[in-house]
Amino acid sequence: MILWREELEQQEVELLAPYAMKSCDSRGREYPDEEHPYRTAYQRDRDRVIHTTAFRRLEYKTQVFIITEGDYYRTRLTHTIEVAQIGRTIARALRANEDLTEAICLAHDLGHGPFGHSGEEALNTLMEGHGGFDHNHQSLRIVEKLERRFPNFSGLNLSWEVREGILKHESEYDRGMAFAFDPDKRGTLECQIVNVADEIAYTTADLDDGLRSGMITLNQLGELTLWQEVVAELGMGPNAGFAEMDRHRAIRRLVGKEVTDVVQATDEALRAGKVQSVDDVRALPSNVVTHSEAFQPKNRELKDFLYKNMYRHWRVMRMANKANRFLTQLFNLYIAEPWLLPSQTQAHLKDETLQRVTCDYIAGMTDRYALQEYQKLFDPMERV
Repeated sequence: MILWREELEQQEVELLAPYAMKSCDSRGREYPDEEHPYRTAYQRDRDRVIHTTAFRRLEYKTQVFIITEGDYYRTRLTHTIEVAQIGRTIARALRANEDLTEAICLAHDLGHGPFGHSGEEALNTLMEGHGGFDHNHQSLRIVEKLERRFPNFSGLNLSWEVREGILKHESEYDRGMAFAFDPDKRGTLECQIVNVADEIAYTTADLDDGLRSGMITLNQLGELTLWQEVVAELGMGPNAGFAEMDRHRAIRRLVGKEVTDVVQATDEALRAGKVQSVDDVRALPSNVVTHSEAFQPKNRELKDFLYKNMYRHWRVMRMANKANRFLTQLFNLYIAEPWLLPSQTQAHLKDETLQRVTCDYIAGMTDRYALQEYQKLFDPMERV
């Protein structure tokens, strides 16, 4: 028997918590769109994101390590998938809407340019005086304007709640600025889950990649409270050997500790705040999805450790420096000689400024494409 959309929507009403965002209560889409017979609105949003060009390009965009560093490290795509997995786990445990959570997770990094946060900082500097560059806004720009999947309008025509979730995404390195999406209100619980899932995914994965690369050593980890707890719980001992399987076990346990604490702390906060509706979530003075007070200083210690020993490592800083130079030279050349842009990109100049068109073009590049474009334009021996 077919499980029709109306039945799925009824299941959400019956099974999800009262504070969960139900697809039948969505504010809808910007353009009229006939409902699907056996998929909810948020399931369609998730599927539309997955089928975009921007989503496929994440495979070759930097998380921490530029793609040329090797095939074993996280890319922006694998990070996104890990965020979605963690987000769904938290949403399921809290009886929130998994499909909405997943759709926001999969879209939250679409706007990242090549070379990770270094590339974003470079583009923001280059766009000073021209609107700047922020990957949250670029993600929204992609799903509302740059992706073309329908004959009569630009964008993916996603639901209001997914687009809100993209703009209200917040983490250690992201700040949501949702001017057109009730900026004075909190995001849905599902939106807030994505924020925490993102932080859990990148802190644990970056620690894993740091160990694999040798940038982080076991001796350095001895100072971390969370690491000491993980090692003790697994019975490894501070002086035990640390094979690849040990690393897998430790990172898996760390992810589990992070997720469990968020689920328990958020459940307690929801109960304490007597949250009984989506409106109650939106009216809270701060995000309700969070770590417990006891866990927060240990998590802060881990993030500070990664900033000092991973993100500021000389190898990462060298990559960041090169990325800045690559993108700066590409941007300045395109601005000085816009006829070097592909013809389909030049066509956008009738609707946008040269700076924004150039920024869109570069932001859409993968690491590999940006490096190839640099060679074609600056290496006299390279064929164009």
